[in-house]
Amino acid sequence: MEKFLSIPVTSEQSQLLSAIGVVLVEQASTTTVAVTYQSGLVATITHATAGAGVETARDGIQDAISAALKTEWTKPVYAVPAAKIPFAVSGIALSFMVQPTA
Repeated sequence: MEKFLSIPVTSEQSQLLSAIGVVLVEQASTTTVAVTYQSGLVATITHATAGAGVETARDGIQDAISAALKTEWTKPVYAVPAAKIPFAVSGIALSFMVQPTA
């Protein structure tokens, strides 16, 4: 069963982000949250600048993933409330995690 977050993005329509297979959600910088998947994909969510040590954007994404996974199977998309991510999201990008070499 697939589950997706529908995240509002400034100057764009909402974008879907998978809530399945997540292994880590981290505040990567004051302007990004990284969502790492079992597959090695990393979704980088870019948002307005937060203060140093402020992780409310990460908390909001993590809470939204948890909420999405609790919804009925007939509701595959969870619309993330604007209050969950208190900083405007300007983009979402996917990349593969770089594996360290020995």
